[in-house]
Amino acid sequence: MRSLILAAVAALALAGPALAGPVTLKVNPVDSDGRVTLGDLFDGAGAASNVVVGQRAGPSIVFEAGQLQSLARQSGLEWANRTGLRRVVVRNAAMAPGASAPTTAGASVATPAPAVARPAPVRAAYGERVISRNDIVEVAYEAGGVRLTISGRAEGNAAVGQRLAVRNLQSNRVIDAVATAPGQAAAGPAARASTQQLAAR
Repeated sequence: MRSLILAAVAALALAGPALAGPVTLKVNPVDSDGRVTLGDLFDGAGAASNVVVGQRAGPSIVFEAGQLQSLARQSGLEWANRTGLRRVVVRNAAMAPGASAPTTAGASVATPAPAVARPAPVRAAYGERVISRNDIVEVAYEAGGVRLTISGRAEGNAAVGQRLAVRNLQSNRVIDAVATAPGQAAAGPAARASTQQLAAR
């Protein structure tokens, strides 16, 4: 009988991670110190929030969705990935677009403040070039609380707020996007909103 009780306790201890509740991927995952944790990636990570799953060496780090599911599962978290994401991008919190208005303004050194006051056409107020032809660009598509990102090659030059064509490296299709930061662009509703905001200035 004692051996049966010990076996049951051991089985429960091993099954502990599998009993953890599901987690939800954050809409715009960011980290502040280069150490990417499960808490940076998921809402509801609980006790596993401080588990480090990657080291960000540059402005962002990209995880394959399957790899991320495996890492989460090892710490007892279950991410269903119901939207079918292929990759998840985690950015430096100080440089992430949309992280907060003061942060974005402080990080966007290339945006000239005096240009806003000039009665000039919208194109003249866009600022300096942030994307050049043949640059590798991360394009973000946000809709309904879901964020998808793909990598592509810029077909031309663009400053913040300017439209440009980005060729998807996997499908070879051309995406109509709007430059948002160095090496970054937005497509879909987020791109239209960005253009409208600049046009209203």
